Amino acid sequence: MVHALIRAFGALVLTSTLGATGADAQGTADYPNKPVRFVVSAAAGGGNDFIARIVAERLQNKFGQTFVIENRPGAGNNLAAEYVYRQPNDGYTMLVSPPAPLVVNSALFKDLRFEADKLEPVSISSYIPNVLVVRGNAPWKTAQEFFAYARDNPGKLNYGSQGNGTTGHLTAALMEMMLGVKHAHVPYGGAAPALNDLAAGHIDFMFADIGTVLPLSQGGQLRLLAATTKVSPAAAKGLPTIAEVGYPDLLSDTWTAFTAPPGTPLAIREKLSAAIREAIFSDVVKAKIDPVGVEPWGLNPAEMAALVKTERERWTGVVTKANVKLQ
Repeated sequence: MVHALIRAFGALVLTSTLGATGADAQGTADYPNKPVRFVVSAAAGGGNDFIARIVAERLQNKFGQTFVIENRPGAGNNLAAEYVYRQPNDGYTMLVSPPAPLVVNSALFKDLRFEADKLEPVSISSYIPNVLVVRGNAPWKTAQEFFAYARDNPGKLNYGSQGNGTTGHLTAALMEMMLGVKHAHVPYGGAAPALNDLAAGHIDFMFADIGTVLPLSQGGQLRLLAATTKVSPAAAKGLPTIAEVGYPDLLSDTWTAFTAPPGTPLAIREKLSAAIREAIFSDVVKAKIDPVGVEPWGLNPAEMAALVKTERERWTGVVTKANVKLQ
């Protein structure tokens, strides 16, 4: 959820670890030598599916093996996570998901049939900044004006989200905690209906990824107030960051994570991670992701593990303190 946090790990994480052990390295020289499955935790056409497909195409060209996309949506990304969790740990089945099943679902769902901390990190290929957004004719022209109103008028605003427990919901809950107020939450079944209602004035604000809101903001139906990242998004140059408007800890973004079943050898994960990084930073891929606001990242397994651990602690705390419940 937070791209810029990884900088804090630079002094703690050595490249990727000290390299593969002899046991890990055994048999990886010819990896992959058969088709690899990317199990996407959402339906075809979504952001993570989009990234999985363009990365798979590049890896297929690089390795000369087929990379198959298999969509297994449902249960808040848990169906795909559980499925991959139980697959052989030979490097031929990978989960492609947003942060939720790795970071926060263990705090939101009872009786999960997988252990998130045992899924093996491979790479976080990319991230997309989240933004605070209001309708185009809202009275708040700046984020400072909005936060002042939200702080001084508890209960008078309602905010939409992509659904209970989603990044948008939890980011708004974190905002409420920081301001010391509560506003009404209206969960939707995805970003599109929520944004439509926001543009129509049925709800007052929401947090959503910039790629989703750009078309409506460019058309004037929505107004972007701030990016919830430490760096202003390339897709909206000049948009203030959340730190610049006085709330440096209200950080939130959405990333695409590649993870493997428990026990998958480090050498395999590092080899695939390096290939994913090469793909996501290639000119061909950047030309596809830049227009939709996706930023390349390419974290290796050790960097990813450090980030996931920190984010799990942070967002689990939000769920607990804000008493977030799934309906």
